[in-house]
Order: sequence, then structure tokens, then C-alpha cells
Amino acid sequence: MLPEWLVVGLWLSGAIGALIAGIFVAGARLYPTEPTRPTATGEGRRRTEIRQYLSTIGEAFAEDHFVEGQHVAFYLPERDVAITFDARAYFRIEHSPTRAVLVEHEMPGMHLGDRLPFETPEVAGEDDDRLDPREAAFAVLGVSPGASAPEVKRAYREKVKEVHPDHGGDRERFQRVREAYTTARKRVS
Repeated sequence: MLPEWLVVGLWLSGAIGALIAGIFVAGARLYPTEPTRPTATGEGRRRTEIRQYLSTIGEAFAEDHFVEGQHVAFYLPERDVAITFDARAYFRIEHSPTRAVLVEHEMPGMHLGDRLPFETPEVAGEDDDRLDPREAAFAVLGVSPGASAPEVKRAYREKVKEVHPDHGGDRERFQRVREAYTTARKRVS
């Protein structure tokens, strides 16, 4: 036979658990969350950008391909070039005849041409008819195109404080600021 205090404690715990579960169920029905539309972020977004870039320059490619026993995101068979997001795969392929290109998740797809081991044509971006991408990068950061590297870095840090999602900012604006910083930093260094 169980002690009375133990039986009462078990019943009380069960009742409180059921009450809390009921509150959550009622809350979910009274205040349903809006279904979020899927947004391409991170690797998925970069894959889309890289796919568009390779199609734009007319380069044949295969996605999710195995090269030298390593899984790579993109493989350019005519040039024997492997494009990967995985650093381990990059270093394993690097010592083979296949040329390996490591792409960070943060790198905009339009900058892939800078990393490819062959000459690529200039591709007009979406905003090219309005503003030069380099000027646009400096404008996003709020500095002049002639700014020095420390000025660009300082402007980036200030802008990130405003737009970072952890500080109440918007993820899309944060991504634009990061991409602008990447572009501006390359131009001043």
C-alpha cells in the first residue's frame, strides 16, 4: 500500500498537467498561428542563386553530385570543377585533378564567378539598371564609395545593430547589409 501523501501528490501532478495541457490546446484554438510561407534561406537560397548564376553564364552543371567520393552541391562536368559548401569535401577534392571551389553559405551567388578557376562573363544583376552594385553596397552601409576599410567596418557594425533579427530587425534587411559589407570590403581592401 502506498502512503497517502504519495497518492495525493500523484493525483495533484496529473491534474495540474492536464490543466496546463488544456490551456495550451485552448490557446492554440483561440489564437492560431499564421502559417508561414517557406522562405529560401541559408544553403537553399545560395543553391538557388548559384543555379541561376550558372544558367545565366550558360555553364552546364549537375547538382548533388559525387566527385572523388565526396558529395558536392554542384559539379561542372565540362570544366571538371566541383562547387561545395562542405570544407571537408573541399580539402579532400583539392588534392585530386578536379578543381574544388568552396562557397560559404553567406556568399551571394553572384560572387561565384570571382571564385571559379576560369574566366566568366560579367552578369548584369537585378539592380544594374538603377545603380552600380558597388555603389549600392556603399549606399546600404551609409558610407561614400571612397570610404576606407575601417570606415566600412564601422558602418557595417552600426548598421547590423539596427537590422539584426536578434535586436528586432528584419532578416532580409540583415542579409542585404551582410552582402553589402562583403561587396564593399572587397572593393576597399
